[in-house]
Amino acid sequence: MKDYIIVGGGLAGLSFAETCLQYSRTFALISDESCSASLVAGGVYNPVILKRLNMPMDAGAHMDYIKLFFRQVENRLGVTFMHDEVPVLRRFASAEEQNNWFRAADKPGLGRFLNTEIKHEKITGLPAPFGFGKVNETGYMDTGLFVSAFLKYLSENGYLVKQTFNHDKLEITADGVSYDGITARNIVFAEGFGLKNNPFFNYLPLNGTKGEMIIIKAPSLALDFIAKGNVFIMPLGDSLFRVGATYEWEDKTTQPTERGCEELIGKLEEMLTCEYEVVSQQAGIRPTVTDRKCLVGTHNDYDNVHVLNGLGTRGVMLGPPMAKHLFDYIEYGTPVPADVNINRFKA
Repeated sequence: MKDYIIVGGGLAGLSFAETCLQYSRTFALISDESCSASLVAGGVYNPVILKRLNMPMDAGAHMDYIKLFFRQVENRLGVTFMHDEVPVLRRFASAEEQNNWFRAADKPGLGRFLNTEIKHEKITGLPAPFGFGKVNETGYMDTGLFVSAFLKYLSENGYLVKQTFNHDKLEITADGVSYDGITARNIVFAEGFGLKNNPFFNYLPLNGTKGEMIIIKAPSLALDFIAKGNVFIMPLGDSLFRVGATYEWEDKTTQPTERGCEELIGKLEEMLTCEYEVVSQQAGIRPTVTDRKCLVGTHNDYDNVHVLNGLGTRGVMLGPPMAKHLFDYIEYGTPVPADVNINRFKA
């Protein structure tokens, strides 16, 4: 009997799988390797909500945790997908935004991350008369490489079951769970927006937010940092840049739309003055919750059925610590923090 069945091969499921590997627990991860929100995510890790210049609770601790966590994953896989050499710089649109930045830097916790030296970078095609504010300790994850390399590792080492999970085939007993010949002490559902079809947890208010991004080619734009304004502009190399992202609450399809592209171009035009062309477009559904908090916990009626979801737009920062919260609860009885515990919602 294995310790865990993990359902889902995105950031949440893979974070829990890595936690199991670090603590020598056995598992089978079930995934059909279909396109998930993790594959089309921007992957920026940044503890500061730049629109409001504040930080979510425990963001500093989460930053410390993920650096070690993902370094261990990189060592295990023999690939590099974390890029802390590409910082996030906030493009100031006015002197008022500069002043707000300095005031925010005096808040507890924020001083660590908000650099108070205004950067006056001269970037052809990206004018910034009021300069840039640098967010310390930021970077981005190549989420596509992370997911593909990790699933390849799991497949080669006998952890991966490539199939679409059928909830009707799950059998639950007092001793554990059984699925298609696999028995385990526990099952962890980390299905992202697919949670809407999960009969055990579909009561949870996972709304899902569609996000679209475009890739542009801009040969004259020499950018070595992630520029954040109304959209982010992330350098990918070879004069390619990822631009994102949109937020759409009604459309739950993963098909890119003309409307989404037009919205991104409109915001991009407010930042860039150089020529560029759109070369591709992507879309995905973020697993977002009504109160913008994660979903971590155990089913009311089944002690061995658990959920790890709701990472929203901050999957890189939240996946590992939320996986550890759930793992510690299952293994050691450590309470899941109240703000992310699913007990805040009634079945």
